[in-house]
Amino acid sequence: QVQLVESGGGLVQPGGSLRLSCVASGNIAGNLCMAWFRQSPGKGREGVAAIDSVGRTTYAESVKGRFTVSQDHGKNNVYLQMNSLKPEDTAMYFCAADDLPCEVFMTRTSGYWDQGTQVTVS
Repeated sequence: QVQLVESGGGLVQPGGSLRLSCVASGNIAGNLCMAWFRQSPGKGREGVAAIDSVGRTTYAESVKGRFTVSQDHGKNNVYLQMNSLKPEDTAMYFCAADDLPCEVFMTRTSGYWDQGTQVTVS
């Protein structure tokens, strides 16, 4: 089992920035992919960004150049820095983890998830 605790989020004006943090604990595999997903009303869950155990990153086209996923040296904390936020970025954001390759995990809803945090750009 892997437990994920997310923090950050909130209300920001268009063009602003927010940073989400996620702390993983429990039975953490060495090849874990840590990912960020989002879901807005009436839309499916979308993979936003992910980072694997060696620091390789994957991004959705809609956030490339604006969002940055990173992890700390211990690799149990993952961050999502969101810049140049747009109203269409408004969604519930989830931290998730699985031992799938990140490119695969970004298209699924498997693995471990936190309860999410709301990001509103308005």
